[in-house]
Amino acid sequence: MQNIQSPLQAQVVQWLVAPGANVRPDDVLVILEAMKMEHEIRASQAGCVGEQYYQVGETVAEGEVLCALMPVADVASQPVLDAASVRASAQSEDRADLQKLQERLAFTHDAARPEAVAKRHAQGMRTARENIADLCDEGSFVEYGTLAVAAQSRRRSADDLMRNTPADGMVTGIGCVNGQRVVVMSYDFTVLAGTQGMRNHQKTDRMLGVALQNNLPVVLFAEGGGGRPGDVDVAIVAGLNLATFASFARLNGRVPVVGVVAGRCFAGNAALLGCADVIIATRGSNIGMGGPAMVEGGGLGVFKPEQIGPSEVQHGNGVIDVLVDDEAQAVAAARQYLSFFQGAVTPWQAPPAEALRHVVPENRLRVYDTRAAMQGMADAGSLLHLRTGFGVGIHTALARIAGRPVGLMANNPLHLGGAIDADAADKAARFMQLCNAHALPIVSLVDTPGFMVGPDTEATAQVRHVSRLFVAAAHLRVPLLSVVLRKGYGLGAMAMTGGGFHETLATVAWPTGEFGGMGLEGAVRLGYRKELEAVPEGPEREALFEQLLAQQYDNGSAINMAATLEIDAVIDPADTRDWLVAGLEAGRVRPADGALPVDTW
Repeated sequence: MQNIQSPLQAQVVQWLVAPGANVRPDDVLVILEAMKMEHEIRASQAGCVGEQYYQVGETVAEGEVLCALMPVADVASQPVLDAASVRASAQSEDRADLQKLQERLAFTHDAARPEAVAKRHAQGMRTARENIADLCDEGSFVEYGTLAVAAQSRRRSADDLMRNTPADGMVTGIGCVNGQRVVVMSYDFTVLAGTQGMRNHQKTDRMLGVALQNNLPVVLFAEGGGGRPGDVDVAIVAGLNLATFASFARLNGRVPVVGVVAGRCFAGNAALLGCADVIIATRGSNIGMGGPAMVEGGGLGVFKPEQIGPSEVQHGNGVIDVLVDDEAQAVAAARQYLSFFQGAVTPWQAPPAEALRHVVPENRLRVYDTRAAMQGMADAGSLLHLRTGFGVGIHTALARIAGRPVGLMANNPLHLGGAIDADAADKAARFMQLCNAHALPIVSLVDTPGFMVGPDTEATAQVRHVSRLFVAAAHLRVPLLSVVLRKGYGLGAMAMTGGGFHETLATVAWPTGEFGGMGLEGAVRLGYRKELEAVPEGPEREALFEQLLAQQYDNGSAINMAATLEIDAVIDPADTRDWLVAGLEAGRVRPADGALPVDTW
């Protein structure tokens, strides 16, 4: 005989078996209740139920015997109250609570709003959930705040809100991108024009907190019209005490933040977008700090949405970092961008090394495209150029070298002969900040006659802008590797090498490298003015000039620079990747002391 004891002090609620009934192991004998919770007391072995010592409604103390369980010869062959079978049968039926949830969730799916989805597709665009599904690894997205609706219950019915304001126009959650977790947030333009409601602000704040606490990258699909005035459930006057914008900005320099835009992005949506490290936008996008209604309300004229911040303007002025044709390309670019902050990859494919020998023309006066050098150093298919429409005097890109992610920047001889103007300096300085914040080594390809000069240039605040390069470089915690492709002149060349040729982990040059405190032609005309003026104008003076120039060129040759140890080596261009790989393996990233800010500009 076995005594069945109560595991706690409780009240007897229900006996499921009567004395004399046969039970099997795990059959429920009695239900007890304590602190409003029910406890199932089960048989630990087969047997016959004996006397029941407590009746329904009575209280039993911990350890008291509830009933006796008598042994039987063959329980399986006798009639048994099979509680386990009863439970299994109940579980196989649709539970009311689960069915209610499933019915409610159905309203959040795109399929529940076929007209809105059809209208979106007719515009050649995708829904918020379609973009998220494309961004995240299959089946990895888990949604936060799915059941939220607009805070408008005082003016709209619950059914209306459920059907027409799913997720309050903001889909948020965590998914995997390239196998690593990322916070994803997408305004839903099919819901109240993707405006920022009180509930979706709450959802955004929640996700930003999760991202900050767990160092998760963030992707924001920012299409939408800014703040929403119709949320009447919350007593507010201006709503300027929101934490969303400060919380989003707080991620700067701590985790990679990606903004993606297709369509219209105005006001509050644009303010969040502008805080992102990188902005990826489609050609059909419009981005502005105020939409048509706000512009008109300010007495500034009447405009169509397409006239405010079109992509060609925002790409040319540097707002848009990556310009693409459609949302599919935007998502692909976002996945590629995030991959650079997710570690090294294998396998990788090296480009033909010998091709680098032919990048720089033998004629030292002939221009060329330094993007060919970037292509020849990066793993095949890995280059992602940033801000191609702005600051064209310097190219910036993310890439991989032997599978390792790096930042690449290069002077552009096709623009001002490679001279660094204010826009190029701003672009390169911010790029260094970006790489520094997120621990990417930097490779700098130098071909510059120096900083741009002249009265018109100085009117652009050149002094302040170009000096950003020195300040950004002085705070680098990542390795900086420099390759001088051809011209390495003056302060501009120093700025491209971290402030000086020995500030880098390695500074090497190709045989085409030439160096000087300033451009050689200018150096000869200034330094040898008396000698030149002593010779009559014409062929004789030109011959002397060319002779002096050749001497300067020979003195400032890459080989002579290496011989005097002003640079570390002169290398065969075909060996460039080997040099860079050695540097990447040797260099170390110093720990960050808190956030390392990245200018929004």
